[in-house]
Amino acid sequence: MLKIGMIGAGFVAGFHERSLCSVRGAELAGVCAPKGAEALAKRAQEDGLGDTRVFKNVAALCNAVDVVCIFAPNFAHLEIMRNIAKAVEGGAKIKGIICEKPLGRNLQEADVMARMAKALGVPTAYFENQLHMPSVIEARRQLTAVEQNMGAVHLARSAEEHGGPHEPWFWNPTMQGGGVCCDMGCHSVAVGMYMLTPGGKAPDYLTPVSATANMALLKWGKEPWISQLKERGVDYKATPAEDYSNVTIEFKDPETGVCSISQATNSWMYDAPGLRLLMEAFGPGYSYTVNSLQSPAGLFISDAAAEAVADSELALEKSQASRGALLLHHNEPDLYGYITEWRDALSAFEQGKNGMLDFEYGRLITMLVMAGYMAHEKKATIDLTDPAVLQSLESYVPLIQQGKGKEVLLGT
Repeated sequence: MLKIGMIGAGFVAGFHERSLCSVRGAELAGVCAPKGAEALAKRAQEDGLGDTRVFKNVAALCNAVDVVCIFAPNFAHLEIMRNIAKAVEGGAKIKGIICEKPLGRNLQEADVMARMAKALGVPTAYFENQLHMPSVIEARRQLTAVEQNMGAVHLARSAEEHGGPHEPWFWNPTMQGGGVCCDMGCHSVAVGMYMLTPGGKAPDYLTPVSATANMALLKWGKEPWISQLKERGVDYKATPAEDYSNVTIEFKDPETGVCSISQATNSWMYDAPGLRLLMEAFGPGYSYTVNSLQSPAGLFISDAAAEAVADSELALEKSQASRGALLLHHNEPDLYGYITEWRDALSAFEQGKNGMLDFEYGRLITMLVMAGYMAHEKKATIDLTDPAVLQSLESYVPLIQQGKGKEVLLGT
């Protein structure tokens, strides 16, 4: 039985708590967060995940658990990792470190995260749930023989879209790391590369060749939405971030030399039933599609009954309606791959190994996302085979992340 400790008690931590209810050999032993820790611990106890305690600091948590999870806001990842390192160097016996995407807001932060973990000698897991989605895994499995006979996927399209984040810090580009590309582009870039990767190869097998991108502030820079953000303490007139992003990356198979294309599209303006994940993969003579909004179940709530709806997000993440015909997913943690990624990570840690996706992989995804921002700023294709370009990405911080988004989004 592995004892899990979560640092952070917000939306994503709550999703992971729900996921652990379907994972054997794990108990949620502790939570450490400036707010929400007591509520999350209480819910975990009610769900039978053990005697979940609240810890005042990271060091105390690390000394009481086997696996420590960084589920805090993006801007806190690096400082939390430093505190974990101090705890391990001070004697904490940790079997694994998990970090929810993104590993860092930029490549500098991701580098430090990966280097610290390597120096500690502690196995890691980078949590990118979409590669673990059962629908994606099963589609790839079903097409194994076809792929071997016809060749690997040559075009992948991946999209994650919803109406906008929950917490104000997500909208703040300096705190979050950018806009929708940093928030959700890391998902879509990763799963796009995964869909292109031949079966049996490592997730980082393909060689990135080039990146192009187009980003914009479309909905949330206009009234009345910009004023709605201002009421939440977010000023998009002063420090805007992109609410639309499209990043196209070319990859090459290092063994065959065959090139393939991934298109990652993300937006915070998907005014539809709720969160949608859409993946399409096209190979020579075959294809597959995954659409998270295609559910076998649904609800209908009349106007008269709408006031009784406590939380429509219990049925669908980022739900934007509480009446009419509503989609219902009975197990979103399973649908989105959270349960599978937990099983993978904990099984690996028990064997003293990294998860299928480790911090080095998280660093790679951060690099590709940064290449997207650079391509948008330069309005040019970024050559990811050029050593000088790769070196420049190491220290690159997007203008949007610096709080200078007006220069590249508003032209001022």
